[in-house]
Amino acid sequence: MRAVVQRTARAAVRVEGSTVGHIGAGLLVLLSVGADDGDAVAVRLAGRVATLRIFPDDAGRMNRDLTQAAGAVLVVSQFTLHADTSRGHRPSFIHAGAAREAERLYGVFVAALRDLGLQVQTGQFGTHMEVELVNDGPVTLVLSSGEDAWKADAG
Repeated sequence: MRAVVQRTARAAVRVEGSTVGHIGAGLLVLLSVGADDGDAVAVRLAGRVATLRIFPDDAGRMNRDLTQAAGAVLVVSQFTLHADTSRGHRPSFIHAGAAREAERLYGVFVAALRDLGLQVQTGQFGTHMEVELVNDGPVTLVLSSGEDAWKADAG
C-alpha cells in the first residue's frame, strides 16, 4: 500500500458535483493498494497513519497525533500512486491491486481507522472524484507499507 498523507485545515471530495465526504482539521489520505497487499498491511498502515505525530503542540512542535489534535480523516482511493513511470510516457499500473481486492482492502483500511476511534469520511471507490484540500503547513508525507523501500531515483 502507498499513502500520501496531508495535514489539512479542511478537505472535501465530490462525485458528480455532490460532496460525498468532507472534514475540517485532520488528514487527507490518498490511498493505493498494491497487487501483493493483504489485510495485515492495511491494518498496520492505518495504525501508522493514526499515530503520526505531525500536529503542533503548544510550543508549535509536531508532537501530537490525530487523536490528540481532535482531527478527522478523509480517505480517498487513488490507484495511480502505484504507477510505474520508469519507461516511456504512458504510466503502467501493473503493480496496482485488482479492483475488487483493492476496494475490499480500502474498506479494511477505513474500518481499522474507525476501530481506532477516529472520525473517518471517504470518497467513492472507483469513481471520478474531485478532491479539494487546504494543506496545513504544508505537511505532506508519503508512506509505503508491505513493499520494498522506494528507490531515490524511482520514476
